[in-house]
Amino acid sequence: MPCEVLAPLRFEEDRRHASYDAAYAHRCWRILLEADGLFKTFRARFIGKASPVHFFWGSFDLAVTRFSGRRAPAREGADRMTREAYSHEVSSCGFWPGSGTLTGPAFYSYAAPEPPGFKDARIRPAPAFYSPEFSIFLLPYDAVRSAADPRTMVLEFLQSTYEAAATLGRWDRENLERA
Repeated sequence: MPCEVLAPLRFEEDRRHASYDAAYAHRCWRILLEADGLFKTFRARFIGKASPVHFFWGSFDLAVTRFSGRRAPAREGADRMTREAYSHEVSSCGFWPGSGTLTGPAFYSYAAPEPPGFKDARIRPAPAFYSPEFSIFLLPYDAVRSAADPRTMVLEFLQSTYEAAATLGRWDRENLERA
Protein backbone atom coordinates (compact mmCIF):
# COMPACT_ATOMS: atom_id res chain seq x y z
CA MET A 1 0.00 0.00 0.00
CA PRO A 2 1.55 3.33 -1.00
CA CYS A 3 2.04 5.96 1.66
CA GLU A 4 2.95 9.66 1.53
CA VAL A 5 0.48 10.15 -1.33
CA LEU A 6 -3.01 11.57 -1.56
CA ALA A 7 -5.75 8.94 -1.90
CA PRO A 8 -3.51 5.85 -1.70
CA LEU A 9 -4.64 2.89 -3.77
CA ARG A 10 -3.32 -0.66 -3.39
CA PHE A 11 -0.83 -1.46 -6.14
CA GLU A 12 -2.70 -4.58 -7.26
CA GLU A 13 -5.93 -2.56 -7.61
CA ASP A 14 -4.46 0.46 -9.40
CA ARG A 15 -5.57 0.59 -13.01
CA ARG A 16 -5.48 4.39 -13.22
CA HIS A 17 -1.68 4.80 -13.18
CA ALA A 18 -0.88 2.20 -15.81
CA SER A 19 0.79 4.39 -18.43
CA TYR A 20 4.54 4.28 -18.86
CA ASP A 21 6.70 6.42 -21.11
CA ALA A 22 10.06 4.69 -21.35
CA ALA A 23 11.89 7.79 -22.62
CA TYR A 24 10.72 9.95 -19.71
CA ALA A 25 11.33 7.19 -17.18
CA HIS A 26 14.89 6.88 -18.51
CA ARG A 27 15.42 10.67 -18.29
CA CYS A 28 14.21 10.67 -14.69
CA TRP A 29 16.53 7.76 -13.85
CA ARG A 30 19.51 9.60 -15.42
CA ILE A 31 18.77 12.76 -13.40
CA LEU A 32 18.48 10.77 -10.17
CA LEU A 33 21.68 8.89 -10.98
CA GLU A 34 23.60 12.13 -11.55
CA ALA A 35 22.11 13.73 -8.44
CA ASP A 36 23.08 10.65 -6.41
CA GLY A 37 26.72 11.11 -7.45
CA LEU A 38 26.66 14.82 -6.60
CA PHE A 39 25.12 14.16 -3.19
CA LYS A 40 27.75 11.51 -2.43
CA THR A 41 30.52 13.96 -3.36
CA PHE A 42 28.93 16.62 -1.15
CA ARG A 43 28.42 14.15 1.72
CA ALA A 44 32.09 13.08 1.60
CA ARG A 45 33.22 16.59 2.55
CA PHE A 46 31.60 16.18 5.97
CA ILE A 47 33.05 14.10 8.81
CA GLY A 48 30.11 14.52 11.19
CA LYS A 49 27.08 12.25 11.18
CA ALA A 50 25.30 12.22 7.83
CA SER A 51 22.62 10.08 6.29
CA PRO A 52 23.28 7.98 3.24
CA VAL A 53 21.79 9.33 0.04
CA HIS A 54 18.22 8.05 0.19
CA PHE A 55 15.04 8.12 -1.85
CA PHE A 56 11.59 9.07 -0.55
CA TRP A 57 9.27 7.43 -3.01
CA GLY A 58 6.15 9.15 -1.65
CA SER A 59 7.39 12.62 -2.58
CA PHE A 60 9.79 11.09 -5.11
CA ASP A 61 12.81 13.01 -3.90
CA LEU A 62 16.41 12.00 -3.43
CA ALA A 63 18.05 13.47 -0.33
CA VAL A 64 21.07 13.56 1.96
CA THR A 65 21.19 15.07 5.45
CA ARG A 66 23.98 16.38 7.68
CA PHE A 67 23.54 16.52 11.45
CA SER A 68 25.02 19.11 13.82
CA GLY A 69 25.28 16.63 16.69
CA ARG A 70 23.00 18.72 18.91
CA ARG A 71 19.44 17.84 19.87
CA ALA A 72 16.73 19.97 18.31
CA PRO A 73 13.69 21.29 20.10
CA ALA A 74 10.80 18.80 20.07
CA ARG A 75 8.28 19.28 17.28
CA GLU A 76 4.97 19.60 19.05
CA GLY A 77 2.18 17.62 17.41
CA ALA A 78 4.54 15.75 15.07
CA ASP A 79 4.05 12.04 14.44
CA ARG A 80 6.66 9.60 15.79
CA MET A 81 8.55 9.31 12.51
CA THR A 82 8.84 13.09 12.10
CA ARG A 83 9.86 13.56 15.74
CA GLU A 84 12.67 11.03 15.26
CA ALA A 85 13.73 12.44 11.88
CA TYR A 86 14.12 15.91 13.35
CA SER A 87 15.33 14.98 16.84
CA HIS A 88 18.67 16.66 16.04
CA GLU A 89 19.58 19.80 14.10
CA VAL A 90 19.88 19.08 10.38
CA SER A 91 20.92 20.62 7.12
CA SER A 92 19.26 18.63 4.39
CA CYS A 93 19.33 18.85 0.62
CA GLY A 94 17.96 16.93 -2.28
CA PHE A 95 16.42 16.77 -5.72
CA TRP A 96 12.65 16.96 -6.11
CA PRO A 97 10.67 16.69 -9.35
CA GLY A 98 8.12 19.08 -7.86
CA SER A 99 4.45 18.89 -7.03
CA GLY A 100 1.60 21.25 -6.36
CA THR A 101 2.72 24.82 -6.95
CA LEU A 102 6.31 23.76 -7.68
CA THR A 103 5.62 22.75 -11.25
CA GLY A 104 9.18 21.92 -12.27
CA PRO A 105 12.05 19.93 -10.83
CA ALA A 106 14.54 21.59 -8.50
CA PHE A 107 17.37 20.96 -6.12
CA TYR A 108 16.44 22.01 -2.60
CA SER A 109 18.04 22.71 0.75
CA TYR A 110 16.67 23.48 4.20
CA ALA A 111 17.71 23.63 7.84
CA ALA A 112 15.68 22.28 10.74
CA PRO A 113 15.24 24.01 12.98
CA GLU A 114 15.73 26.97 10.67
CA PRO A 115 18.21 29.36 12.30
CA PRO A 116 17.37 33.09 12.42
CA GLY A 117 18.47 34.81 9.22
CA PHE A 118 18.62 31.60 7.16
CA LYS A 119 15.98 32.62 4.64
CA ASP A 120 17.81 35.90 4.05
CA ALA A 121 21.26 34.32 3.61
CA ARG A 122 23.18 34.97 0.40
CA ILE A 123 23.14 31.69 -1.46
CA ARG A 124 25.02 30.78 -4.61
CA PRO A 125 24.54 30.48 -7.55
CA ALA A 126 22.40 33.41 -8.72
CA PRO A 127 19.36 31.36 -9.88
CA ALA A 128 18.86 29.94 -6.35
CA PHE A 129 16.17 31.49 -4.15
CA TYR A 130 14.32 30.99 -0.89
CA SER A 131 10.72 29.78 -1.19
CA PRO A 132 8.60 31.07 1.71
CA GLU A 133 5.85 28.67 0.64
CA PHE A 134 8.02 25.59 1.20
CA SER A 135 10.54 27.11 3.67
CA ILE A 136 13.44 25.85 1.56
CA PHE A 137 16.02 27.16 -0.86
CA LEU A 138 15.44 26.04 -4.43
CA LEU A 139 17.70 25.82 -7.45
CA PRO A 140 15.56 25.17 -10.54
CA TYR A 141 16.65 22.18 -12.58
CA ASP A 142 16.25 24.19 -15.79
CA ALA A 143 18.97 26.59 -14.57
CA VAL A 144 21.24 23.63 -13.82
CA ARG A 145 20.51 21.94 -17.13
CA SER A 146 21.42 25.07 -19.10
CA ALA A 147 24.55 25.93 -17.05
CA ALA A 148 28.02 25.76 -18.57
CA ASP A 149 29.09 23.53 -15.66
CA PRO A 150 26.00 21.91 -14.06
CA ARG A 151 28.02 19.85 -11.58
CA THR A 152 29.82 22.89 -10.16
CA MET A 153 26.55 24.82 -10.01
CA VAL A 154 24.79 22.16 -7.92
CA LEU A 155 27.77 21.65 -5.59
CA GLU A 156 28.00 25.42 -5.07
CA PHE A 157 24.30 25.49 -4.14
CA LEU A 158 24.65 22.58 -1.73
CA GLN A 159 27.76 24.06 -0.09
CA SER A 160 26.45 27.61 0.23
CA THR A 161 23.14 26.53 1.76
CA TYR A 162 24.92 24.20 4.18
CA GLU A 163 27.34 26.99 5.16
CA ALA A 164 24.40 29.31 5.84
CA ALA A 165 22.68 26.70 8.02
CA ALA A 166 25.86 25.72 9.88
CA THR A 167 27.16 29.26 10.41
CA LEU A 168 23.84 30.79 11.45
CA GLY A 169 23.03 27.71 13.55
CA ARG A 170 26.46 27.92 15.21
CA TRP A 171 27.44 24.37 14.37
CA ASP A 172 30.89 23.15 15.49
CA ARG A 173 32.18 23.33 11.91
CA GLU A 174 35.83 22.79 12.88
CA ASN A 175 34.98 19.28 14.10
CA LEU A 176 32.35 18.46 11.46
CA GLU A 177 34.13 19.35 8.22
CA ARG A 178 37.18 18.10 6.37
CA ALA A 179 40.09 20.54 6.42
